Amino acid sequence: MTTHSHSYDETTDVELDLLEGEDSGDSLTGHDEYEQSTEGLELEERQALRRVVGMSTELTDISEVEYRKLLLERVLLVGVWTEGSAEDADNSLAELKLLAETAGSEVLDGVIQRRKKPDPATFIGSGKVADLRNLVAALGADTVIADGELAPAQLRNLEDRLKVKVVDRTALILDIFAQHAKSKEGKAQVELAQLQYMKQRLRGWGGNLSRQAGGRVGAAGGGIGGRGPGETKIETDRRRINTKISKLRRELKAMKSTRGTMRQERRRNSVPSVAIAGYTNAGKSSLLNRITGAGVLVEDALFATLDPTTRRTTTVDGRVYTLTDTVGFVRHLPHDIVEAFRSTLEEVADADLLLHVVDGSHPDPMAQIQAVREVLAEIEASDVPEIIVINKADAADPLALAPILHREPHAIVVSARTGEGIDKLRELLEGALPKPHVALEVLLPYDRGDLVSRIHSEGSVEQLEHTADGTLVTARVHPNLAGDLTPYQVATA
Repeated sequence: MTTHSHSYDETTDVELDLLEGEDSGDSLTGHDEYEQSTEGLELEERQALRRVVGMSTELTDISEVEYRKLLLERVLLVGVWTEGSAEDADNSLAELKLLAETAGSEVLDGVIQRRKKPDPATFIGSGKVADLRNLVAALGADTVIADGELAPAQLRNLEDRLKVKVVDRTALILDIFAQHAKSKEGKAQVELAQLQYMKQRLRGWGGNLSRQAGGRVGAAGGGIGGRGPGETKIETDRRRINTKISKLRRELKAMKSTRGTMRQERRRNSVPSVAIAGYTNAGKSSLLNRITGAGVLVEDALFATLDPTTRRTTTVDGRVYTLTDTVGFVRHLPHDIVEAFRSTLEEVADADLLLHVVDGSHPDPMAQIQAVREVLAEIEASDVPEIIVINKADAADPLALAPILHREPHAIVVSARTGEGIDKLRELLEGALPKPHVALEVLLPYDRGDLVSRIHSEGSVEQLEHTADGTLVTARVHPNLAGDLTPYQVATA
């Protein structure tokens, strides 16, 4: 995993190490051969370079801020089981393992402690911290990842006692998002979420807590106008972060306007929209490719695609609609991520229909459904009509899917990889799309083929006949198109 360091001001020595998603991969080949084999292929480009564990000679000195580069190498996972069953706790830690591996680290082991609630000082009990330190030393781990969001004090206390870097679940997800964001909007959204997370976790070391004086004039060193208490270094860092956050929000607001304009254009043309949402790695991009032939990146990894992709397609009777692949969800998705990606997630809230994709091969698919619906409620998308699409039928246990099919009446089992159930899904999807409601009969001259084409793409043709005077069409259309067809309407007896 490769990282970069960014500076907010050329006159300051504050370095905020924000991950910007450099590509990682399996091997390094000759230049000419590499260009030929990966040209235009995002997955191969992502896997073109992978850093070798243990080859880094980076200095370990820590500077002003607590949010450092996440050098996730040999990691140890730790979780606190506060509610639910032991199986739920195991599934949560198993998901954390997948997240850590997606970020590019090697997971050595995982431990869980049973508690009523996390310890406010160290997340796990003080006695367990000593046991964890011994385990870290025995395994040779250089990073500990906590299955939860750590308060700044918990993070600091754990690092002081374990003597290795500690990362929480939120920082890990932010790191993965930073690696996989491609578009300008996606990178800005990730950077905003990182800064919001970082702002609460600033801390100073040694002299960096001292106050800054003004101009160095006179024996006292304060100078005219500079004899006040001054501003601490940590306050300076926080102010610069707030300035950067404000700038990113302005940029995202402008991008949101562009996205809103595109949605308004689709509404003006009465083009129904379908959003594909669901748990990360459930197969949303594969489903989009299967239905529309979009050619979106498909990878067996968490959060492989972050940038929304919209494709136009048609129903069997020729009506046009759009399918949008959105960012994946995960249990305990950080609030900063939801807030930063709100403009992207609005594609779901504004859709006419939601395809909620579930990984049928997952040990607990019902927990996936619940986690996704919690995020949908947060973005006010709970009222969008929903079809549960249980994907990966080729790898799922039919007995495990029975409870979902019984509980969810609008559920269908498919396999985006093999194509099983896709035709039935298309039929169900097209039947759930909003239908035009204005019924009319029009006689269109043969030189108005454009209106015939619009009826096919925007409306529903019930009957069509070619006569000597023109094309006689009986159809149902939207009000906008009905207004254009009024001059050609056939008078009823």
